[in-house]
Amino acid sequence: MDLTTTYLGLRLRNPLVMSACGPLSEDIGNLRRAEDAGVGAVVLYSLFEEQLRRDTHELHHHLEHGTHSFPEALTYFPEPPEFHLGPEGYLKHIQQAKAAVRVPVIASLNGCSLGGWTDFARKIEQAGADALELNIYYIPSDLTLSGAEVEQTYLDILKAVRAVVKIPVAVKLSARFSNIANMAKRLDAAGANGLVLFNRFYQPDIDLDALEVKPRILLSTAHAMRLPLRWIAMLSGRVQASLAATSGIHTGHDVVKMILVGARATMLCSALLKHGIEHLRTVERELREWMTEREYESVAQMRGSMSQIHCADPSAYERAQYMRAITTYKAA
Repeated sequence: MDLTTTYLGLRLRNPLVMSACGPLSEDIGNLRRAEDAGVGAVVLYSLFEEQLRRDTHELHHHLEHGTHSFPEALTYFPEPPEFHLGPEGYLKHIQQAKAAVRVPVIASLNGCSLGGWTDFARKIEQAGADALELNIYYIPSDLTLSGAEVEQTYLDILKAVRAVVKIPVAVKLSARFSNIANMAKRLDAAGANGLVLFNRFYQPDIDLDALEVKPRILLSTAHAMRLPLRWIAMLSGRVQASLAATSGIHTGHDVVKMILVGARATMLCSALLKHGIEHLRTVERELREWMTEREYESVAQMRGSMSQIHCADPSAYERAQYMRAITTYKAA
């Protein structure tokens, strides 16, 4: 049975990828354990745009400026010590990761503007990363900013990075564009080697005792995979970029579904945080068992067979599915 896949032009021994999970990927020992457990590739934790500012004092100033002027601002941004390793430490981490494991190592940059991305992207390439994932975490709040301008920001970041590196570049895409299909097409045309569907925007919460805005991390649940499943199904065969699924992938059956609609890689984070890195073995075993039962010989044979362009009922991924779901639901 052949589980190999190609993602971003990189040959992976299987489609299981450990996504940009800080608590796991910041430890070299965890990367080794993931490789031993059968992971196909690893995405390192994200380096934040704020960390790329040239002067450490400037970063500290911008993070703390105004935080004591009104209660709601307290801890809105993480305190400097809460960040992971800084820029130089991140480059060293890439080098150590490459020396420690044989699977592809993908670096990750998280930001929302051009900033210092381009210069650092070049350094990431020089440090030995096999590819780069652009995690563009952009929540526009400017009332004068149009949707077209927001979209152009994504394209500008991609083009700027693409112009200075030769390694593959993936864009972790938001699900909040007015036309995801068009945005995917434009990013594909602008040089994205891969599209990761979708970025999860973590929402703030309010601590009613302290009257402070607090970050609340909620791990994904199985139902979260429905959104990337639908869009990968509709984009498969229509863009050249490799499609990767993330969010809500917890079991081997989840992986099967994503491959059937066209994913070349399936990224796991919450499942590994919940069940441990060894859970990768369980997911791969479930994938193999399903393929054996259906007499599939390879992942390539499965891939895209249930995408929209190959589906007997293409409308199932669009409005017809919504109508059918509503009309067939039975109340208790």
